[in-house]
Amino acid sequence: MISIKTLEEIEIMAQGGQILAKIMRELKDKVSPGLTTQELDRLASELILNYGAESAFKNYRSFPAALCTSVNEQIVHGVPSDRRLLDGDILSLDLGIVYNGFNSDMAVTVPVGTVDPEIGRLIRVTKKSLKRAIARTKSGKTIGDIGHAIQGYVENQDFHVVRDLCGHGIGKQLHEKPDIPNFGQRHKGELLKLGMVLAIEPMVVIGQPKIKKGPDGFVYQTADGSISAHFEHTVAVTAKGPRVLTE
Repeated sequence: MISIKTLEEIEIMAQGGQILAKIMRELKDKVSPGLTTQELDRLASELILNYGAESAFKNYRSFPAALCTSVNEQIVHGVPSDRRLLDGDILSLDLGIVYNGFNSDMAVTVPVGTVDPEIGRLIRVTKKSLKRAIARTKSGKTIGDIGHAIQGYVENQDFHVVRDLCGHGIGKQLHEKPDIPNFGQRHKGELLKLGMVLAIEPMVVIGQPKIKKGPDGFVYQTADGSISAHFEHTVAVTAKGPRVLTE
């Protein structure tokens, strides 16, 4: 069953989303060659505590950290480590918090130093595909409309969407119904209704979209070793149209 939020609950989620966005900005500003992903996780944990929130990810399904840090061919759920970032890497940061009983979820991909122009284009395309998907997050549209907006734009740019991972509903639980695939057909799938809150998260690769589990048992990465980017916002379906709660 899909959870429908009240206006009051959406306001609480917006407060948490604004906190999450502030934390993410601080993390992005720290990204530079030589930094370890473990150092970013420690900072994320400190900031979550300072803002009066809780980590949504730490210990969720045994995940050992507050922040997911996925580098280069890693798509999502990368575990922070003593790995040092190198000039030319790209880093996907995925962070969730719980504030006043409600979850919010957000991801960005950040270039480390100077990246290859095609990798820079991958980041821009992935970010723009999310913007296009958000524009379709309206009452009366469908889950297929969201996926179609992402897939159509990404494939027109000669990249591929990851099909084996998806976005999700969100609220009192981190992962709620419905699933939000990054591909689809217009007018197909679950109808969007006022009060639905969705975590929309395109994951886009330069190479082939086939994925595999990494050696740590948590991270998903491209099977062919090609570079991946990931963006995510928590979005509410409201009478005034889509409302991005994590900005």
